[in-house]
Amino acid sequence: MSGHVGGPRGPDNLGDRAVPADDTAEPTLEPSVPEPVEEILDVGQGLLDRGEIFLFSMMRESNLYQIGLAIVLFGVAYLLRITLGPRIRAWMGTREGWPKWRMRILVVIHQRLQAIFFVALLWGAVLILREVTWPSRSYLLGIIATLAFAWLTVVFLTRLIKSPFLRKLVRYGAWTYVTLRILGLTAEASRILDSIGFDLGEVRISMLIILQALVVVGALVALARFVTTTTSRRIQSNEDISPSMRVLIVKVMQIAFYGLAFYIGVKAVGIDLTGLAVLSGAIGVGLGFGLQKVVSNLVSGVIILLDKSIKPGDVISLGETFGWINTLGARYASVVTRDGKEYLIPNEDLITNQVVNWSHSDDFVRLDIFFGTAYHDDPHDVRKMAIAAAKSVDRVLSFRPPVCHIVGFGDSSVDYILRFWIKDPTGGLTNIRGNVYLALWDAFRENGVSIPFPQREVKMMGGEMPGLPKDTPDPQDD
Repeated sequence: MSGHVGGPRGPDNLGDRAVPADDTAEPTLEPSVPEPVEEILDVGQGLLDRGEIFLFSMMRESNLYQIGLAIVLFGVAYLLRITLGPRIRAWMGTREGWPKWRMRILVVIHQRLQAIFFVALLWGAVLILREVTWPSRSYLLGIIATLAFAWLTVVFLTRLIKSPFLRKLVRYGAWTYVTLRILGLTAEASRILDSIGFDLGEVRISMLIILQALVVVGALVALARFVTTTTSRRIQSNEDISPSMRVLIVKVMQIAFYGLAFYIGVKAVGIDLTGLAVLSGAIGVGLGFGLQKVVSNLVSGVIILLDKSIKPGDVISLGETFGWINTLGARYASVVTRDGKEYLIPNEDLITNQVVNWSHSDDFVRLDIFFGTAYHDDPHDVRKMAIAAAKSVDRVLSFRPPVCHIVGFGDSSVDYILRFWIKDPTGGLTNIRGNVYLALWDAFRENGVSIPFPQREVKMMGGEMPGLPKDTPDPQDD
């Protein structure tokens, strides 16, 4: 039997022969969709299908009464807040002796009374319904209660963040995550975020990896900040360590903890840093050229802390700036002057410029003031009076007695220099000089010592002035 169906093969019967392609026919091209876009469309279609099923299920009688019950409970929570809120507020006003942290917790609770009442009523209704009816009759209400409780927990936890912007960012991000987690949509959201990205060599950078890195690195940095802040307080309170060494230890610890937090966070999300070696090297070279001053200040700060030339509490003079070191930062030193101004001096200036440290090795400072008396006053008595006047000022040290010397004979006075010592330059220099000058004034006035001032006599000669023409008018005639 023949294995073919039909008549015999002939020239017009093609049979199994391949049909030659027509060169004149145009090929049909199907539109190509990029793979990430196609994956997003697939996930979106799946979400639409699930949303359609969810909306259809909401039309059931059991789900409708659960939604209605949730709305009623929300109204009851609102009435409870209006009724009990003022009473709780009045009760809080009577707790004056409570610690501040406890009062802050009460204030936060008072601000969220409606949410607290709503969550409590929801869970109470869920527990009652599960006891008296089928679990499916309270399934939707349980989801609403879980969402409300999770959102309220996020609100209380994010209150620990001091920065308002960072608090809102973390709060909205946590709300989004717990909502997707409770609704079972984390897989779809991960697929969408993972499809949005690009390849950098052998490394895949996507929105999912970026978000994971931000969350993990942010949490580790927050932990590192808490550890360094707590440890730095203990180090700063340790009197056995010098002030400059305390600052150096704190800075090294901060750099180590923050760098370790960043490295662990990046490795935890699966980013291979070796794949970014070339890019990071190029970025590092660019930053090195663009941030020369910043790096110079950082290195200068480390040098200052190591050689202990300047430490917190020292009184320094740099140019026209006179004050004491308040803090030593990684980039600058904070200098507070007597008039309350705070100058932020770059560390590089403290290394390259001439700095007068009034309290480098000790706190003793010698000050000089100059004055003059008339020639008819006895210089021996003047010196004794000047030394006694300086000793009468409170801040002048007695165990380093003042001295007074003649430094010259001027045009109208005998010139003296009075030198005295103080031990508290942070108390100011101008004010102590002024007090010593005032004591000299009182002593000289009491003993009849006069302080001369330059005097000049100008005589106008009459007649013709030499060197002028005869017809020039006399200046005295004007």
